[in-house]
Amino acid sequence: MRPPQVLLLLPPLTQLNTPYPSTAYLTGFLRSQSVPCEQADIGIEMVLRLFSRQGLRSLFREARRHEGPLPDEACAMLAAERAYEDWIEPVVAYLQGRDPALAVELGRAGALPQGPRFTGRTKFPRSMSLQDRAKLQATFFLEDLSDLTQAVVSPYFALSRYAEHLARSASSFDTILSALSESPTLTDRLMLDALRIHLDRVKPGLVGLSVPFPGNLYGAFRIAQAIKQHRPDISIALGGGYANTELRRLRDPRCFDYVDFIMLDDGERPLLSLVEHLSEQRAITSLCRTFYREGGRVRFVNDTASANFSMNEVGCPTYSGLALDQYLTILDSANPMHRLWSEGHWNKLTVAHGCYWKQCTFCDVGLDYIGRYEMTPTARLIGQIEQLIDETGRRDFHFVDEAAPPAGLKALALALLERNFKIRWWGNIRFEEAFSPDLCRLLAASGCIAVTAGLEAASDRLLEKMKKGITVDQTVLVASAFKQAGILVHAYLMYGFPSETIQETVDSLERVRQLFAYSLIQSAFWHRFTATAHSPIGINPKSNGIRILGPDFGGFADNDLIHSDRTGKTPDWLSEGLRRSMLNFLEGRGLTMEVRRWFDHRTPRPAVSPAWVQRLVKRPTIQDDPTAERRLVWLGAQPSVATKGNRLRLLLPGEGSEAGVSLQPRQGRWLDDLIHRAIPDAASSGSYPLLREAKSSFPDGPRQFEAFLRTPAWKAIRRAGLLLV
Repeated sequence: MRPPQVLLLLPPLTQLNTPYPSTAYLTGFLRSQSVPCEQADIGIEMVLRLFSRQGLRSLFREARRHEGPLPDEACAMLAAERAYEDWIEPVVAYLQGRDPALAVELGRAGALPQGPRFTGRTKFPRSMSLQDRAKLQATFFLEDLSDLTQAVVSPYFALSRYAEHLARSASSFDTILSALSESPTLTDRLMLDALRIHLDRVKPGLVGLSVPFPGNLYGAFRIAQAIKQHRPDISIALGGGYANTELRRLRDPRCFDYVDFIMLDDGERPLLSLVEHLSEQRAITSLCRTFYREGGRVRFVNDTASANFSMNEVGCPTYSGLALDQYLTILDSANPMHRLWSEGHWNKLTVAHGCYWKQCTFCDVGLDYIGRYEMTPTARLIGQIEQLIDETGRRDFHFVDEAAPPAGLKALALALLERNFKIRWWGNIRFEEAFSPDLCRLLAASGCIAVTAGLEAASDRLLEKMKKGITVDQTVLVASAFKQAGILVHAYLMYGFPSETIQETVDSLERVRQLFAYSLIQSAFWHRFTATAHSPIGINPKSNGIRILGPDFGGFADNDLIHSDRTGKTPDWLSEGLRRSMLNFLEGRGLTMEVRRWFDHRTPRPAVSPAWVQRLVKRPTIQDDPTAERRLVWLGAQPSVATKGNRLRLLLPGEGSEAGVSLQPRQGRWLDDLIHRAIPDAASSGSYPLLREAKSSFPDGPRQFEAFLRTPAWKAIRRAGLLLV
């Protein structure tokens, strides 16, 4: 029996600027296994149906039928209905990049009808480009319409999530059932209109629903409900990050009135096993990491004989079927790092599966997506990059790792340089000491523009309790190395960790202020600590100083836990002060202000020296260690050699001028040969000279090599582009 046609769907809503990569990964994999597969992003299609002239007519018509008095802001927008309808399609076209000339008109003050989102946000810095002013005002315009939709027509709608609050309180399936029993809202109907087109086009035998976040869950079940009502012959499977973390204890059989299968962890093996089952090649009891209902009860099966596919076997993601030119750039901040999440398309790839550290006590270190660590072979990664460039015509990449390993990034950077691949890329890392200034320069030369990393609590005591494996001083030095290389840095921050005091929170904010003030980080975000069921803290709460209060498990979701801290509750007012400070730091404001002024309650004075960062970045650089196991890589232009008297001069081309070093002829020829062997090219892969090899071949003998490393000539060569990585 032939395998069923598979249709993989992204329910509303993740991002508007680029597809979430789950279906792209799985579509590429299934096609590599000769399984016919199509994909669609229902979220962006729903949004585009709403943000059209016809969609706004429906929105305003339903808003006027709203029961009860409308908010004043909604009334003002209804009065400007004609202007919104006239502007909606030009604004969408501009944010899709299809009408860049419209920036002149959109950037003009008062061009668009202005609702509440424009309040206090109509004055822009003179340094802001016309394009950014236009994008910001177009974003405010769409956000006003989004707020109107949520307030009076579709309470589940938001631009980056859909009914997220339902999934966050879904320990019982009753919450979802109640929502599904309501009549579909306007945005629900637009979502289902898009769904019907794909069902008619693909005629699938299996629909896979990807639910990466809580904000996708309601949309997934609303889609499943519609399929069961109108196409009960189609099998439906659900998986993704939400299922992997929230549904591992699933017991409620009622959810299988809507979906037939729920899968855990990486989807490649479970999906292929299900395709084999539907093709009558595998028994249902031999499915992999899959829940289903049998005899009115939930069953979980996992054929352990079917191993996970390695990173060398999963194929290449594909965006085939996703209209990349339809996605929107939503610019809610001009911050250069912050906007990476919302601006433009990024091809998504993975340097390594899982996390090589996997010790943090707040993290799901025991689950597969963290605990199973495996690097993607560099040759495979380069092949995927080349394939995605050919497919999409785009050279921007986001590596979506839990924490990309320094060794893997070094290998990737060298491979990109050897092949002269010109790409831009960014990804998530740890603030590891391995990210030396030289490694950061190498990453920048290969196209790295930004990194994100978890600093969490900027307190050594708390970092030790978290088993984070870093210190706050180390973070400064790593961030400084990225800054020197011209790479942007975003820091994930946490407050309210068990036993954290108000003093430590204030100290963390002061350290963050200094990191911003010295441009060591360009962006950050504060998360309130939440104990999760699969983290070491959630598994052993007592040993981590907390007591779990709930919620009571109702047979469906089980992840976020309510807890009490034996040292006291984190005051709610801390959240507002941290939020307010960060909004200003992102825009470069308030960086010299005393951090206590951000809070509405009295707080202790920071115990952190105001010169903390300054002292660290002014430390003398460590001398090159001739015993270190480091390879030499030359990033500069090829030097030229000239003889002058009894000296040999190496000319080092620089930007606008030429620097040079003068050496004894034997040293000069040795150094020239060393540089040539350190140049990344197609023939140099894996053969870069080691520093200890350079020591042994030094013409004046190994003993003189260490003295040579302290000479101005060696330091000039290092500045010009000779790296030790």
